[in-house]
Amino acid sequence: MSRDAEVIVLARGADEVMEPLTREDLERTWRGRFMPIAGHWGYEFGWALELEKVRARKGLLKHLESLPWPRPETVQVLLRDQDDDCFGLWMFHGDRLVEVPIARTERFHQPAPPDEDFEPDPGMLLRTDQGTALPDQTPEELRDTRPPW
Repeated sequence: MSRDAEVIVLARGADEVMEPLTREDLERTWRGRFMPIAGHWGYEFGWALELEKVRARKGLLKHLESLPWPRPETVQVLLRDQDDDCFGLWMFHGDRLVEVPIARTERFHQPAPPDEDFEPDPGMLLRTDQGTALPDQTPEELRDTRPPW
């Protein structure tokens, strides 16, 4: 199943932590490699990854959570799935990366699939201030509880 997504990781002093993620590694549950984002003076301040398939993202957040970040309080993970209006923001709360609510946005979820043969769906992060009709929100108890990232 194809479903494009972009991931940006911003973190201070994380060059050593992120360096292995700039290389392909078939042992990881997710596929791809991050590309450094350099600023005006050539300093790396972030890393970007483009994903082409739903299966290519499986376990990405769990992997990022497991890394020895020198300053976890500065880690920001921006995720944008192809159906999202904007990037979502994940930050560490304790030892977990959790989505941080962004003003004037809401994540809308589909009902859980009938079985686990289907990949988990991240839902859609939509702007709520655009004057367009929004989908009905799936009640929490009917959503897929598996992590899509």
